[in-house]
Amino acid sequence: MRKVLRWLLALTVFIGTLSTAGAATAAQSEPSDIKDRLLSIPGMSLIQEKPYPGYRYFVLNYTQPIDHRHPERGTFQQRITVLHKDTSRPTVFYTGGYNVSTTPSRREPTQIVDGNQVSLEYRFFTPSRPAPADWSKLDIWQAASDQHGVFTALKSVYPANWLATGGSKGGMTATYYERFYPRDMDGVVAYVAPNDVVNKEDSAYDRFFTRVGTKECRDRLNAVQREALVRREPLEKKYAQYAADNGYTFGTIGSLDKAYEAVVLDYVWGFWQYSLLADCDTVPAHAATATDDEIWNSVDTISGFSAYTDQGLEQYTPYYYQAGTQLGAPTIHFPYIERKLIRYGYQPPRNFVPRSIPMRFQPRAMRDVDTWVRHHASHMLFVYGQNDPWGSERFRLGDGARDSYVFTAPGMNHGANVAGLVPDQKSLATARILRWAGVASPAVLANPSAARPLARHDAKLDVRDVEREPALRP
Repeated sequence: MRKVLRWLLALTVFIGTLSTAGAATAAQSEPSDIKDRLLSIPGMSLIQEKPYPGYRYFVLNYTQPIDHRHPERGTFQQRITVLHKDTSRPTVFYTGGYNVSTTPSRREPTQIVDGNQVSLEYRFFTPSRPAPADWSKLDIWQAASDQHGVFTALKSVYPANWLATGGSKGGMTATYYERFYPRDMDGVVAYVAPNDVVNKEDSAYDRFFTRVGTKECRDRLNAVQREALVRREPLEKKYAQYAADNGYTFGTIGSLDKAYEAVVLDYVWGFWQYSLLADCDTVPAHAATATDDEIWNSVDTISGFSAYTDQGLEQYTPYYYQAGTQLGAPTIHFPYIERKLIRYGYQPPRNFVPRSIPMRFQPRAMRDVDTWVRHHASHMLFVYGQNDPWGSERFRLGDGARDSYVFTAPGMNHGANVAGLVPDQKSLATARILRWAGVASPAVLANPSAARPLARHDAKLDVRDVEREPALRP
């Protein structure tokens, strides 16, 4: 019996030694430096690393399927950036919905939770575009699947809680990701996210423009916009010279005249999207007696005369394609402008996409997302600006939503954020973000008014301004 016991004891020690040795070997084989850990992920490659105090910042490429339903049909390289704080901290997954910036920055939820940030370039925005480009593979499900792929790849490196966030089209993107992959994220913070459920019904925008700001400001803006159409002939001559000087062409939209009217009709919308009520003082007070240069400069500053040139449209072809196939696009009217002055009206997205790219609108796409949010939203926060026209058609919550909120920041535009909410809502939103990220203190859990961002404000790193795009792009 003693021999048997000694044999069993020896066998146990031997197995334990093997197990310990195996664990040691595994520990030795796993990279310890964060860059090496990221680059050990299949499909991940380094573009560059940039220094920033207190962080490691990487610009990377990640190999994605062109078609997530048929991954065997080819891949493309999608840019991502990683602002690394610590693998034990929560991670914020940021999407802007357009190109990704390669300058280190920190979004509001990242500052609130003092975490890491992964930022993703939207598919088909160059250089994250398959070649050749099959535009039928640019849709919200494919884009959400891109995010799912990146999250799946990085979750082992960043095992703590994850939050999705984004502003404008990025807020839409974060919402669609949650709709299609609701088990990935622990929470969603969507800023100023439009929700065009019925593309042909846009009366909410017309109502918005009759009451936003003050009557004095509305009248001043309306007068400048009308005057720009009254003076179409001399200002279009100026536009033609401007285009010639800068090498601008108008092949996609069709003519300089169409481009000119599109820019002018964006003027009022663009002001409220990017400016505050106090900025009305910068608008010419007496449009009828203003000089041509004053009218031109005001329209150019707010709308941008390069926006509808071929060169201005090219970068945003993926957005206009999506607007004309799934997202929808607003149409508004101008009752204060005589009909004879308006030749084209608000032009559809089809006019802003090269004709070589086929487009067909899918009316069910936004209805599906809207229905899902109303009935299934969980741990979702939507923040809108009171004076932002894009908030006219917004996400709303139904009876099925759980621990989810829609807040409006008074007086704010398309740059609305949690910091701009009224105090009670600001505290509640901050507390929920901390809780969803798994870093809320017992004091915050007991009393949301105690909630504060965990990281100190960094003027260079924290982005508080509106992400400026030409008017009529969310």
